[in-house]
Amino acid sequence: MASLDLAGLRSAVNDPAQVKTRAIDLHANAHDASHFLLIPQAVVTAGSAADVGGLLRASAEQGVPLTFRSGGTSLSGQAVTDGVLVDVRRNFRDVEVLDGGARVRVQPGVTVRALNARLAPYGRKFGPDPASEAACTVGGVVANNSSGMNCGTVDNAYQTLESLTVVLPSGTVIDTGAPDADHKLRTLEPELYEGLAQLAARVRGNSDSVRRIRQQFSMKNTMGYGLNSLLDHSSPVDIMAHLIVGSEGTLGFVAEAVFRTIPRLPHAATGLLVFPDLQAANAALPELVGSGAATVELMDALSLKVGQGLKGTPAVVRDLAVRDHAALLVEYSAEGQDELAALQHGGEALLAGLNLSAEARFTGDASARAGLWHLRKGLYASVAGARPQGTTALLEDIVVPVPVLGRTCRELIGLFDKYSYSNSVIFGHAKDGNVHFMLTDGFTTDEELERYSSFTEDMVDLVLGEGGSLKAEHGTGRVMAPYVRRQYGDELYGVMRRIKELFDPAGMLNPGVLMDDDPQAHLRHIKTAPPVAEEVDRCVSCGYCEPVCPSKDLTLTPRQRIVTLRAIESARLAGDMALVQQLEKDYDYESVQTCAVDGMCQTACPVDINTGLLVKRLRRSDAGPVTNGAWNAAAKHWEGVTRGASLALTVVDKLPAAAVAAPNKAARAVLGTDTVPLYSPELPGGGSVRKRPTPVGAPDAVYFPACVGTMFGPAGAGSSPDGPASGRGVQYSFEQLCARAGITLLVPAGIDGLCCGTPWSSKGMAAGQETMRRKTLAALREATRDGELAIICDASSCTEGLRQAVESDEPLVGQRPLRIVDAVDFAAEHILPKLPDHAKLESLALHPTCSSTRMGINGSLDAVAAAVAEKVDVPVNWGCCAFAGDRGMLHPELTASATRKQGEEVAELGASAHASCNRTCELGMTRATGADYRHVLELLEEVTR
Repeated sequence: MASLDLAGLRSAVNDPAQVKTRAIDLHANAHDASHFLLIPQAVVTAGSAADVGGLLRASAEQGVPLTFRSGGTSLSGQAVTDGVLVDVRRNFRDVEVLDGGARVRVQPGVTVRALNARLAPYGRKFGPDPASEAACTVGGVVANNSSGMNCGTVDNAYQTLESLTVVLPSGTVIDTGAPDADHKLRTLEPELYEGLAQLAARVRGNSDSVRRIRQQFSMKNTMGYGLNSLLDHSSPVDIMAHLIVGSEGTLGFVAEAVFRTIPRLPHAATGLLVFPDLQAANAALPELVGSGAATVELMDALSLKVGQGLKGTPAVVRDLAVRDHAALLVEYSAEGQDELAALQHGGEALLAGLNLSAEARFTGDASARAGLWHLRKGLYASVAGARPQGTTALLEDIVVPVPVLGRTCRELIGLFDKYSYSNSVIFGHAKDGNVHFMLTDGFTTDEELERYSSFTEDMVDLVLGEGGSLKAEHGTGRVMAPYVRRQYGDELYGVMRRIKELFDPAGMLNPGVLMDDDPQAHLRHIKTAPPVAEEVDRCVSCGYCEPVCPSKDLTLTPRQRIVTLRAIESARLAGDMALVQQLEKDYDYESVQTCAVDGMCQTACPVDINTGLLVKRLRRSDAGPVTNGAWNAAAKHWEGVTRGASLALTVVDKLPAAAVAAPNKAARAVLGTDTVPLYSPELPGGGSVRKRPTPVGAPDAVYFPACVGTMFGPAGAGSSPDGPASGRGVQYSFEQLCARAGITLLVPAGIDGLCCGTPWSSKGMAAGQETMRRKTLAALREATRDGELAIICDASSCTEGLRQAVESDEPLVGQRPLRIVDAVDFAAEHILPKLPDHAKLESLALHPTCSSTRMGINGSLDAVAAAVAEKVDVPVNWGCCAFAGDRGMLHPELTASATRKQGEEVAELGASAHASCNRTCELGMTRATGADYRHVLELLEEVTR
């Protein structure tokens, strides 16, 4: 490989600073979800299609490979490189809904979930439905021709593509939907144009080629290039567009694409059918598919055994004495209830003749359906999360004709036994003959690699012998690139080689992916995962955490925090202390300081990792005795600390901003940006004390007002009490609402010195956290009469903090456990039903918080918001604001990055009011939008006066 000319690379893009070569940039970005690892020489965040064109030309001129990366959820190694890695996730996220949702124009950095959220109001959805929809992006879906559980070969990217705008390796940009697209391709790329026409004629003139292509693409098939495009389309520009689909970034860059969408069917019924063995399950497929089943998912006996250990597993599996059993998860979906009822009736009529091992039924109940899908989707997490430390999980997929699926699965199980791969569950899309299986091993020693090589050879023989494809939906990547010739034969492999030459004469675009003549290529560059921390060692680098991470566009994501720690450990084990020092030098800011520790990553992680716990531990280890002592003293005198902060904000609020800015910035320069908060003009004055007189009557609940209400005053303080922003705060509002509902509240004695403990836990101040925990739990024990009364908190992050604090509280004999309830949850259940009819605001922009999401109370938040306004909008780009207590003041760039897209969307909404359920999140969103965000209970109190 030629050496990289950084100056030439930087001159190829509009912003040279986006070409990064720090060790932390290279190692953090090196990983995708596959089991391969290559370290790039440079990472570039492309800002536009013009940037991509310049990078492609620079790559060809320098002879340095170039690879595109968007979501990084690919499993076959198609998004790793030792050349130039181009990030096309950050700046390619535009969506334009066309023709009332019938069509959509979308850029490659948009996740499938985000795209479907934009289409949902139109009753439409994107055709491909990969299981990784929360994290995978449209760019990857196009590059891999991804499908999923429902879409099969009918609604995948290839079939639903209308047109695309592609940047070719030469830098030429072609919009295949433009009226002059064919003429433009012929004029600007004459060799490519003529070459595609010649290849189409060559294939069509060879009956064996036609037969083989039709047979291979009658199934799901992402092995090699999509040669069916040479038969399905006549014009070179349409052939080019469809060859790009499934080309895995080896032929060009898709800057945007237009797709036909499909109806979003809102009604579904699901059932789990347990059979005595795989053969019986296989035999039932034709009737089930013929009955109109939208989804038929297979689980083998080992899958069922693993599933029995999952929390909430349905009784039909939990109570089964598993031997050779297999199960099919069957789902019907429809536009309306009547249509669904007819489909469900048809499915149930089949059950008696299916030789089932357990009673089965179909249900439309959302909770029961969720339990069934949790079983299916929890298999990967359960096996991958339980793998031995230091091993790698390799997830594969194959497809065979449906009639031989059962036999193929039995033969696969035989191969697992032959090569001693334990816990290799088989699951997948039975309707399509497409199954996945997992191998876990070290893949590092000669013995391990030889076992894997021999297993792969036998598996290839098995699948191809059954007339199947070695890749159904995960893409060829590096893992199956050496086997493309064996699957297609010399003639069609030659066609594929010619396609690559026509598009990419220099061969610099993602080499080694999709085709590789080295028979050992799939055995090279397999990543290792040295143990680094108990909290994260089970990470499989899937990337599901990245879309929900508030720091994803500023510094590192949870996946990147973890893999960088592994890179540090690998370098240490290799004796490369220079690399260790380089990585550690930047890790503190990139990973520790700018992590919001919001736990949103855990909500998306299939193996239940909360990277925030790792960061908190790192902060604990970095905190010195002086800082720990100061925070412990603060815990002992919290009333004085909060009142002092309140007074300071009140004083500062009355001063000119310029008088505050200079000394504030000077203090940050001397003491550090991770120590001294940055003051900003939108911050309110201080709040009021929390203590209240003891109620005359018997209390119905204990009320724990959050201390942030003392430090930060309410929005609109000082305005008219009858106006839309009365400035009284959530404590006043909640107390008023409870009084109207006849609910008596008791505020604990000494409340002004109490706290949920989050400020200490988030900063890693262990001593102060324990001091506050003991003090608060003692007060709550007394106030609740040893747990008799529920404890209500009015800030979602503090509610979560209190719940975490009471987890370690072990009740004595006769004591009840302490119960923590968020005020929003309490209001939805106990206050809303008692409120009179009232006029509502016209519209409300609502910001759920990371804590309300983690605690599962967003349904209650929606209910309260619906009582406030006629129209409630949660932005499609909603996410954690990253204000995170004081994190947004210490590192305002973090909140700015996290809220940029949401802020833009909120501005377009033009809502009458703006609400959340946590004071610091309200501050973060106020800063992002310029609109006053208030607690939703404040607004509820006002509209129901």
